[in-house]
Amino acid sequence: MMQITDSYNQKNSLFNAMNRFIGAVNNMDQTVMVPSLLRDVPLEEEKEVNPVRTASNGSATYFQEGDMYGDYVRLKSIRNDIEWGVLQAEERRKEKLGVNALEVTRVEPDEADLEKLFHFHLNGLHTVLSTLTRKANTLTNRYKQEIGIGGCGL
Repeated sequence: MMQITDSYNQKNSLFNAMNRFIGAVNNMDQTVMVPSLLRDVPLEEEKEVNPVRTASNGSATYFQEGDMYGDYVRLKSIRNDIEWGVLQAEERRKEKLGVNALEVTRVEPDEADLEKLFHFHLNGLHTVLSTLTRKANTLTNRYKQEIGIGGCGL
């Protein structure tokens, strides 16, 4: 009985969630040979494009909330942050923006709240990683459909 419980808990561990996400993004990265083909491909197959605002002449302006290429780039960026660390990613962003590391200050939480804060963020991170893993798998399958190898891996 102990092995079943341990196996179930291990399946839902943060480490395994990160590995599933990284594996899904690596699979996506290996499958998507021409990322530019993802530009202007809607995130959902039958997503309706709705007018979001009206131009001054009364005609509607249509706006697509993003495409698969944007998701592709975001998923790869998140994978790199997990693999290389958030601090390195923050340093790269600061270098691009020209922000000195000494200018950024962090607020330290009260020690009594650390465990509660940890569990809150752990739960949120697990949920986000599961969602991102599904998104990477969906993107991979949609790419295969778009280039005509839709029967593979579905």
